Amino acid sequence: LLLAFLISFFNQLSGINFILYYAPEILEMAGFATRASLFNSVLIGLTNIVFTFLGLMLIDKLGRKQLLIMGSLGYIFSLSGVSMAFYFQTDPQWIALFIFAFIASHAVGQGTVIWVFISEIFPNRIRAKGQSFGAGVHWVFAALITLVGPSVIAIFKANPWPIFSFFALMMVLQLIFSIFTVPETKGKSLEEINSIINKD
Repeated sequence: LLLAFLISFFNQLSGINFILYYAPEILEMAGFATRASLFNSVLIGLTNIVFTFLGLMLIDKLGRKQLLIMGSLGYIFSLSGVSMAFYFQTDPQWIALFIFAFIASHAVGQGTVIWVFISEIFPNRIRAKGQSFGAGVHWVFAALITLVGPSVIAIFKANPWPIFSFFALMMVLQLIFSIFTVPETKGKSLEEINSIINKD
């Protein structure tokens, strides 16, 4: 339950749905015109699709834990980049570039791993309930972030760098969680995974 809760919690505290849902507003705050911000939003969606397929190709080769660690490092780099670019008011293209890197990091890491991972870690007798719990946590936090999003954007309208610094800090915690808590489930049967988790 703790593993399912934390992976779902961190998935949303990366800011993924905040950025996906409010990408046009974020890019306009960066300095893009409305049309350019909408075009970049389309490119964000395409980046998400392409790197999700890459994650699907890598998940059974590199493993769940490795993808989570790689994704966490990508999150930290890209979110810190967005925050610094806003703070120093650099060229908007840098902000767009870091957001694309963020989306790629999510798609190849957390975005691919979460649904596979929460389907593997529960014993057969409670797997359906366990997956429902993990998915429920994920979407409750998604709803909360979506709900407070407009208020947060309004508060930091002048310069939203603290928002992305907060998300980056959360991803440092996810990196620690991924390294020290997440078991590797690659290539193991459901029974072996259950044994590993119970042993831990």
